[in-house]
Amino acid sequence: MITLEYRKVCEYAARTGGRILRDMLGKVDVREKGRADLVTDADFAAQRAIRDIVIGAYPDHAFLGEESDANETVVATDSCGFRWIVDPLDGTTNFVHGVPLFASSVALARGKEVICGTVYNPMLEECFTAALGEGAYLNGEVIHTSGVTDLSEALASVSFPTTTCPDSPDLLAFMKLVPETQAIRRTGSTAINLAYIAAGRFDLMTCYGSHAWDVAAGVILVLEAGGVISAPSGSPFDLDKGSTLASASQPLHDKTVHLLRAECRTK
Repeated sequence: MITLEYRKVCEYAARTGGRILRDMLGKVDVREKGRADLVTDADFAAQRAIRDIVIGAYPDHAFLGEESDANETVVATDSCGFRWIVDPLDGTTNFVHGVPLFASSVALARGKEVICGTVYNPMLEECFTAALGEGAYLNGEVIHTSGVTDLSEALASVSFPTTTCPDSPDLLAFMKLVPETQAIRRTGSTAINLAYIAAGRFDLMTCYGSHAWDVAAGVILVLEAGGVISAPSGSPFDLDKGSTLASASQPLHDKTVHLLRAECRTK
């Protein structure tokens, strides 16, 4: 079955990238792409390894990674083609500080539909996988969203951009959610936030400033685990825009959209 082949390559690539991250932890040079936007040698090393695996297996597929250097070509694809979407190190700031909440995130999309994805945290040995129509798994065991329906019972998560201003929509959403939810957590990794929703640990997540590579793998995890994905405004999710609202259930999603609508009008 071709989807199974894709899923196996996807998981192998993410695990390979994650092992590189683990092996390089505490041994890398750190620099800034922009203010507070860190990148390390591990980002590049993991992406090269992941790219070699997926493009080696499928040389006619396109590749979109967060990082690129002289040895990599980052290309787009048309609406009918296949595209590997990769964040080799989601949670770079955590990685730099030795916080064990970071992951290698690998997904395959056909057009704008994600058909398989893996989020692998090498420090906790947690590998979240999903493929279209085949469910979501954590280390081979089936996972489901919590099914929580009310904000008052929800453990929410938020992802902030590297530079957060007082009027950032992510911060405004955070302020809206604080008094309405049971609690809010920040892992420092959008991919892990989404994986935790799929596993029933978190119940919802907002992220306005994300990119395709931040959310691609996590989106299919949530959907295959029984959750709901849209833009924060409630409009259909657009992979290339990246802005994401993920929820454990449709009733919770509807209530969150209603709460956040004022902050989502431009999204």
